[in-house]
Amino acid sequence: MDGILIIDKPDGFTSHDVVARVRRILKTKRVGHTGTLDPFATGVMVVLVGKATRLAQFLDKDEKEYEALLRFGFETDTGDLTGVRSAECGMRSEELEAKLTSVNWNNIFGDFLGETKQTPPMYSAKKVDGQKLYDLARKGQTVKREAVRINISKLELMETRPIRIPHSALHIRVVCSAGTYIRTLAEDIGRKVGTGAHLAELRRTRAGRFDLSRSITLDELEKLDDPITALIDMDVAVEHLPPITLTADRVEKTKSGLSTRIAETKFTDSQPIRLLDENDNLIAVGFFDVTENSIRPKVVLV
Repeated sequence: MDGILIIDKPDGFTSHDVVARVRRILKTKRVGHTGTLDPFATGVMVVLVGKATRLAQFLDKDEKEYEALLRFGFETDTGDLTGVRSAECGMRSEELEAKLTSVNWNNIFGDFLGETKQTPPMYSAKKVDGQKLYDLARKGQTVKREAVRINISKLELMETRPIRIPHSALHIRVVCSAGTYIRTLAEDIGRKVGTGAHLAELRRTRAGRFDLSRSITLDELEKLDDPITALIDMDVAVEHLPPITLTADRVEKTKSGLSTRIAETKFTDSQPIRLLDENDNLIAVGFFDVTENSIRPKVVLV
């Protein structure tokens, strides 16, 4: 039982909850995922089953796409709707709405596009000195976090009349690199506008090449006569990697972990490569070694 499930994660479930339920439905322990979603968030969660779990390293850096609802007027200690108010803008509702309707959002968003640096929030699963930040945050501790490089390629309004009244909220679409915190983005936009903001809703609509059109809910999966039929071929996980077709004798050597020299030098050093047999079956994923002009198998799947 090997393959991929694109789960449409429901509100209130942790990523661990999703994995646990998939294990129960498929009656297998070998299940993992390629990126967490907060419990209040919904949408695309890429779940790997069986041998496909070994391909997570080729998927966890994929670009993500989100739809988010930002609520203005105050920040929370978590940066989202689950926290308590930590900073108020001090404006009356009418003043806040007047300010927000006068904002040129394209100008505001322009400052966040492209490659920038972002400091991970305390309420996150990121580890510092081996400890998850949210564990420290729950103890009332704040530690120094290194800002990391992120890239936001798209940040746009989802509605022609952007401000939702009376809630002073803004619906946006974000396309960004892995590791971008939308909660932090919401706070930064609120500070840029001068009103404060927090993340009120979050839905991931795409992770890499997998979007909601290929998703299935946990309830739908459980109702299937044979849930295994919902699995997507694990080859799809790495179809974005360049391929090399092996001869029959190299296939056997690859299975044993031996490198294969190639005549061409069109790859860059340490570039991941799909290794296929003559019938286009995925045998392994390897990395190109420029000094040896060879591909050493890293993950053997047969």
